[in-house]
Amino acid sequence: MYASGKYSSRGPALIPRMKTKHRIYYIALFSVVLLGLIATGMFQFWPHSIESSAEWTLEKGSVHDAPLIRLPASSPIPERGDLSCRMHTCFDVYRCGYNPKNKIKVYIYPLQRFVDEFGVPISSTGLSREYNDLLSAISDSDFYTDDVTRACLFIPSIDVLNQNSLRIRETAQALAMLPRWDKGMNHLLFNMLPGGPPDYNTALDVPRDRALLAGGGFSTWTYRQGYDVSIPVYSPLSADVMLPERQPGPRRYFILSSQTAIHREYRAELERLKEENGEALLLLDKCSNLSQGAASARKRCYKGQVYDYPQILQESSFCVVLRGARLGQAALSDVLQAGCVPVILADSYILPFSEVLDWKRASVVIPEEKLSEMYTILKSIPHRQVEEMQRQAHWFWEAYFSSMKAIGLTTLQIVNDRIYPYAARTYEQWNNPPVVKWSSVNSPLFLPLIPPRAPGFTAVVLTYDRVESLFRVITEISKVPSLAKLLVVWNNQNKSPPEESLWPKVGVPLKVVRTKENKLSNRFFPYDEIETEAVLAIDDDIIMLTSDELQFGYEVWREFPDRLVGYPGRLHLWDHEMGKWKYESEWTNEVSMVLTGAAFYHKYFNYLYTYKMPGDIKNWVDAHMNCEDIAMNFLVANITGKAPIKVTPRKKFKCPECTAIDGLSLDQTHMVERSECINKFASVFGTMPLKVVEHRADPVLYKDDFPEKLKSFPNIGSL
Repeated sequence: MYASGKYSSRGPALIPRMKTKHRIYYIALFSVVLLGLIATGMFQFWPHSIESSAEWTLEKGSVHDAPLIRLPASSPIPERGDLSCRMHTCFDVYRCGYNPKNKIKVYIYPLQRFVDEFGVPISSTGLSREYNDLLSAISDSDFYTDDVTRACLFIPSIDVLNQNSLRIRETAQALAMLPRWDKGMNHLLFNMLPGGPPDYNTALDVPRDRALLAGGGFSTWTYRQGYDVSIPVYSPLSADVMLPERQPGPRRYFILSSQTAIHREYRAELERLKEENGEALLLLDKCSNLSQGAASARKRCYKGQVYDYPQILQESSFCVVLRGARLGQAALSDVLQAGCVPVILADSYILPFSEVLDWKRASVVIPEEKLSEMYTILKSIPHRQVEEMQRQAHWFWEAYFSSMKAIGLTTLQIVNDRIYPYAARTYEQWNNPPVVKWSSVNSPLFLPLIPPRAPGFTAVVLTYDRVESLFRVITEISKVPSLAKLLVVWNNQNKSPPEESLWPKVGVPLKVVRTKENKLSNRFFPYDEIETEAVLAIDDDIIMLTSDELQFGYEVWREFPDRLVGYPGRLHLWDHEMGKWKYESEWTNEVSMVLTGAAFYHKYFNYLYTYKMPGDIKNWVDAHMNCEDIAMNFLVANITGKAPIKVTPRKKFKCPECTAIDGLSLDQTHMVERSECINKFASVFGTMPLKVVEHRADPVLYKDDFPEKLKSFPNIGSL
């Protein structure tokens, strides 16, 4: 018997119907929740910020159209600059965060006009042309962001370049009113003319809390090392006068002094030097017979004779830059532009960008008390060194002093390098003028501190016809985690490589390159197939190295990418009886070479070996079928001035299957010929570049009594 069910269009009668008033309630509740979610989403993605996100630019309105901000007399005043500030105490690096380009983001506050409660401006000059150029350059750079929430560094649009034009108290109040001031945290101020009469402080007198200061006249007493940035005093003549290019070399005058406001004691000493050395020293001063103005600023006089300034600076080898009322002098920029070596006499002066620039290469710094000895000191400098300094001085101006843009972006790059030290520019990048490089490869001298692990290395295996041994080498190398590619250099023109089906199956690309001639130098050719920075050169009989040994060698190379990193080490010795160099392969405490039968190096050295090897060394190697590894050791040591790095205890390559016929190194004449190679190469290089060291690199915990599973490289081979 079945019970009949009543159905209707609304569904089975067993399901209770929702009452009308409940249905309306739930519909209303659902609608409210939905509208709330929509509103939240719109708020989340709608562009908004506390401050205006309009891009900084002066072209959108003149200074007179900028908003007027009135400062109440009771406005707070920041504390005076904290001399204890350092990047880890007064700068929030976490605001900068991580970004793929390793570049800080800089926000420039919108332009505003600040006046006191009586309507008097805080500055007598407003926005100077120089500060406008500076802000415009930053806003056009990769550092700039118009999104205040992404900013790591904040730059006020308040011009404090020249303290003479500022009302100190009111300027400080204006800084404190900035929306993101936060006691000056992560704010950067630019000032070139600090202090004022009578004491002329060497740092900006405006109270500025914890703000960084890019200052143009720091002394060792006011400079917060590693926090502030010492910048040059910009010379307006840089923009107005284009000097013709002058090649380094002897000039008409040996020493020239062109500053007009020198203290009378210093001028008296310079006049005495002039009397002693005659025409070698030219002592200029301002022209008293010319009316004051822009034209007179570009003239200098000596006994009624008028000289064009700064053109006259190009006629001297050395130019004096003496301290004035302020330590920082615009004359330094003029001197550098002229390619004249500055002779700086300003005790305690922090030279511009000295955090990164090596001023010993471009200037001579003499204590003020030794002004009387200046001529003797400068005469002791070799002519060739003077020419190098002239060249470096002009390049410093061109790269870092020539414009407000150059000064501003250099300052930001220095701050950027502090925040992202692993991506910082190197000493060479800061101090070496750019040279033409191969477009397809970078020098290892300019790599980051530690190259990334991800690209791995390319193993280049040189072989002739030892196929069985070759296949064993390929199989063992393929076990190394960081191997990216295998490149087999087939050096036998009379025999074809094995068929593709016979080669070992490996998990990385394997490429075979057939050479046209049987030369040992083929192993160091810059093949297009080498796409990684790191190269492992390895012979076809090196079957004893473990994957841990090879991986550890690569990790060591990553920390020292400009070195040869290898396994068995060798030594060069001076034979006093024979009066020549000797090759030594016995076990000693010292090493000056590593065998490239298995060694890591940067692919840049392939280019140098192939195209820039001095003399006939490469031909010698190919003719004697020996010493290509010694040649590479000479080359790298000569370029870097550094020794190779030996890794792991292994001292010899043992190949049980190799016979005297197969193994070149077993030839009885091998040692004698390698000694000849060392003497030949030293003669060609004109020096002995090889460096002797007494250390090797072993893994941490290598010999410690720890469980093997706790060691990163447990399988390190024996001797």
